[in-house]
Amino acid sequence: MSVVTKPARRLKRRRRVRAKITGSDVRPRISVFRSNKGISAQLVDDVAGVTLASVQWTEDALRTLPKMEQATEAGKVLADRAKAKGIESAVFDRGGYQYHGRVKAFAEGVREGGLTV
Repeated sequence: MSVVTKPARRLKRRRRVRAKITGSDVRPRISVFRSNKGISAQLVDDVAGVTLASVQWTEDALRTLPKMEQATEAGKVLADRAKAKGIESAVFDRGGYQYHGRVKAFAEGVREGGLTV
């Protein structure tokens, strides 16, 4: 009997999601990482292998907020940075996390910021 750890299960889900979606320069991939302390994300052009924009919870405007508000604000900040680069839509990569809680709040923040996901 093998014991599959929680990070191993997440990695399996992450790889399954990544096999199905790809980011381009017109529609980049929003890659999300969630830790116990905060959330970070980046817009990735997988064709060129370049990060176009990013946001981290350690930024001054986000550091002091409660976790759910922090996730929503981080989404809005990433959407603003994407719009400044001329990006209107993106593909959401939840990174193996459930689309629930802070990951969902982040995605809704991106949508509120004006980016089509």
